[in-house]
Amino acid sequence: MHDIRLIRDDPDAFDAALARRGAAPSAAAIVALDRRRRELITEAQAAQARRNEASKAIGAAKASRDEAAAQALMAEVAALKQRLPELEAEEARLAAELETLLAALPNLPYADVPDGADEDDNQLVHARGTRPTFGFAAREHDSIGPALGLDFETGAAIAGSRFTLVRGAAARLQRALGQFMLDRLTREHGFEEVAPPLLVRDEAVFGTGQLPKFAEDLFRTTDGRWLIPTAEVSLTNIVREQILPHDVLPLRFAALTPCFRSEAGAAGRDTRGYIRQHQFDKVEMVSIVAPEASEEEHERMTSCAEDALDALGLAYRRMKLCAGDMGFTAARTYDLEVWLPGQARYREISSCSTCTDFQARRMNARYRPEGEKATRFVHTLNGSGLAVGRTLVAVLENYQQENGAVAVPEALWPYLGGLTLLEPRA
Repeated sequence: MHDIRLIRDDPDAFDAALARRGAAPSAAAIVALDRRRRELITEAQAAQARRNEASKAIGAAKASRDEAAAQALMAEVAALKQRLPELEAEEARLAAELETLLAALPNLPYADVPDGADEDDNQLVHARGTRPTFGFAAREHDSIGPALGLDFETGAAIAGSRFTLVRGAAARLQRALGQFMLDRLTREHGFEEVAPPLLVRDEAVFGTGQLPKFAEDLFRTTDGRWLIPTAEVSLTNIVREQILPHDVLPLRFAALTPCFRSEAGAAGRDTRGYIRQHQFDKVEMVSIVAPEASEEEHERMTSCAEDALDALGLAYRRMKLCAGDMGFTAARTYDLEVWLPGQARYREISSCSTCTDFQARRMNARYRPEGEKATRFVHTLNGSGLAVGRTLVAVLENYQQENGAVAVPEALWPYLGGLTLLEPRA
């Protein structure tokens, strides 16, 4: 949600920033609605004041036996009594219309975010790690995986397309990856582990920006709750409707959860394999910080995700997304893309975004600076640390052996009881 005062102060700048996101100009409509709403508030306040004044004057008129004046005042009070609810109802209608308009608009990009419409305009920040070389033709994960327990056929038979049954060695590897990532974030990077709800209410998904615009990307239960598309929803809403003391910031939360996405906008993309699923595991990071700390926290969070890739020995690159490719709530996003030798291309494995106070305004999440009476909105950040299924894919492709076995990265040995090689089933 946007600060209406900034739109009033510089509507042209607001529209220019929206244009970078590919959104239509909206400032004029917002300012007009807001102006009329504030006029109604002023009119209602004046009417209430006049009603109070006239009510007192009735007694004075009666005391002086001026019945004509008393009757006129009583008629005026009656008219004002009828008018006030009308003003209040109209103001409430305009306020709801204004909120609906604001809720549909994306966050504004930071000045350093590159212009562009899609992933072709994203900007390389750096590339790290060494791509593996093989003495044989590298295979894709959907060719390696079935012998290790990635059972695409049974998953589809049980639940439909974009569901996979993971068993045996692949299931052990997936569990190890999730535990490794969560341990690294909590033990080495100061995140607090959380086991959050997987079902949430409307207010929670509105607060993090999935509602109302992206309802079709979510799964909803028959009792009106939503399956989380990412633990970002549950973790960010921990501070919903709160006023935090300044000294508790930053708050850093991490969770390993299943995530559920309808993939409504991904028809025809990655229909084969384990890259894009309706249900997948992900380790999520969320930070709640004071505004002056959000720039540094964005770099820190992204580095935490990079640390996991470094430890696993995977080659990757950091991309700064262009304005047209960012998510709805982001002011800046770094994508980490891991090298997949079977596909001979980089694929996204983490996305780390700073959302400024955009989500906080939707959640009414604030803090009180030390020595001040007034409160301010916190800044929120989120990132994948990492997507577990995609990391499984990366390990399979980068550590594959010619005979179909997969070497286990050394960082995972303690999580697999010292197992160093996953052997394919005959």
